[in-house]
Amino acid sequence: MSNVRVIASDLQFPEGPVVMPDGSVVLAEIRRQTLTRVYPDGRKEIVAKIPGGPNGAALGPDGKMYICNNGGFGWAPGPGGAIMPGAPSASEYIGGSLQRVDLQTGKIETLFEKCGDNPLKGPNDLVFDKLGGLWFTDLGKRRARDLDVGAFYYMKPGGSELVEAMHGMLPANGIGLSPDEKTVYVAETPTARLWAYDIGSPGEIKPGPVIYRGERGRPIAGLGGYQMFDSLGVEASGNVCVATLVSGCISVIAPDGKLVEQIPTGDNVTTNIAFGGPDLKTAYITLSGKGQLVAMDWPRGGLPLNFLNK
Repeated sequence: MSNVRVIASDLQFPEGPVVMPDGSVVLAEIRRQTLTRVYPDGRKEIVAKIPGGPNGAALGPDGKMYICNNGGFGWAPGPGGAIMPGAPSASEYIGGSLQRVDLQTGKIETLFEKCGDNPLKGPNDLVFDKLGGLWFTDLGKRRARDLDVGAFYYMKPGGSELVEAMHGMLPANGIGLSPDEKTVYVAETPTARLWAYDIGSPGEIKPGPVIYRGERGRPIAGLGGYQMFDSLGVEASGNVCVATLVSGCISVIAPDGKLVEQIPTGDNVTTNIAFGGPDLKTAYITLSGKGQLVAMDWPRGGLPLNFLNK
């Protein structure tokens, strides 16, 4: 753990880190309901106050920050003094949405609250393709005695339309693209399973064999024991780095499903990873249980993100 450097503390369930060209990190604080910029010296600046639950973030082709708003959580004490998300009350949940924020003015626009007739329940993580289309997951909500099934969607370039790529997953969390953008990866939280889906035309999953419940994807990896997957990032090599709950680490998974390594972070509520610095060899990781943004030297470079790193 000597490699871990704390950049900022006292964050309220941080998620969705985006490493900006100036070295600052823009992230969501879900519990505080803000989009926050963290500077290299640890100074924090609120970019926008976002009602509900700002979660994943990604810089778009228009220079604005796109936000997965999960609609809000309830909050309760967890292990080790951490404040953990739970089922929201009716007054705490405003509904899920896809939004974007002007980083200069803090103005928030809500782009989509539903896909067709189906409301978004808990949008979570997102990634832009080279065309400017946006893939994002919908984790849904877990309540006392039931939970939503997950889905992932595609917003066509320019925000002209939202289409459903896949529905019926167990809650879908992290999402990322392979370097050649022919595969979209989606992490299921409770199963600790990583799925790979072959992309046909933009926003469409190629037809494939129905494995059991109509998934159309390939389950390339699943962890044993009590571990859960959260959000993810992708290395330039094609490895998928998944923030792993309970065990408190980043699980590095090769495209063929081999577990390359698990790098411990010191927090069992490790929620996301992004890459920055020279050659994108610095990993910025959100430790939501501790309320910290940390950085560590990474053995391999991250995949440059469209509209951010290239």
